[in-house]
Amino acid sequence: MARIILSALAGLLALAFASPASAADMPRKAAPYYVAPFNWTGFYIGINGGYGWGTSDWSSAVTSGSAKPKGALAGGTLGYNLQTGVWVWGLEADLAYSWMKGSDSSGTGVCAGVGCETRNTYLATGRGRIGYSFDRWLPYITGGAAYGGIKMTPNTGLSETKSRLGWTLGGGVEYAFLGAWSAKLEYLYVDLGKATCSAGTCGIDTDVKFKESIVRAGLNYRF
Repeated sequence: MARIILSALAGLLALAFASPASAADMPRKAAPYYVAPFNWTGFYIGINGGYGWGTSDWSSAVTSGSAKPKGALAGGTLGYNLQTGVWVWGLEADLAYSWMKGSDSSGTGVCAGVGCETRNTYLATGRGRIGYSFDRWLPYITGGAAYGGIKMTPNTGLSETKSRLGWTLGGGVEYAFLGAWSAKLEYLYVDLGKATCSAGTCGIDTDVKFKESIVRAGLNYRF
């Protein structure tokens, strides 16, 4: 009996010494690779370009007309983002040259005959942005002030340009790639209110309203 017990103990000891050696020979699992979530915080500059379309209503005691300006826009962007958790808070300003214009020859007064033309010569916006971060994807809403030039050309052959302050509201989505770069697609609705075509140009003071929708793409570089 003693010999059987000693043999069993010897076997257990041999197994105990063998187990760590066997474990050492087994392949080890690699530690999981951790990828930090993308952070949108920082200043950025960029370029943007797109297409706009809208309406421009002319009205006075003797004039009525409605032009439909449309055309391309292109310009630059400057902004800053601050990320807190999944929320991204931003301020953005941009300035674009505009080729948007349209005319109406079916109206009355200064919009009759050869018609009246409205052109948006430039457009600037200063907006706040609120976005929800899905790592490198950032859908957002945006809104603020808009400032633009309205060039008014009635059938008199004269023209004048007024700069007007209005508002804008819209939204978009931005995607970050290659480290500091990001690309965005955005929609803005812009209302520049009304400018006045003076009596010297239009024969009588004439209100010219201007509203537009813009779809544009942008490319930004973050610092």
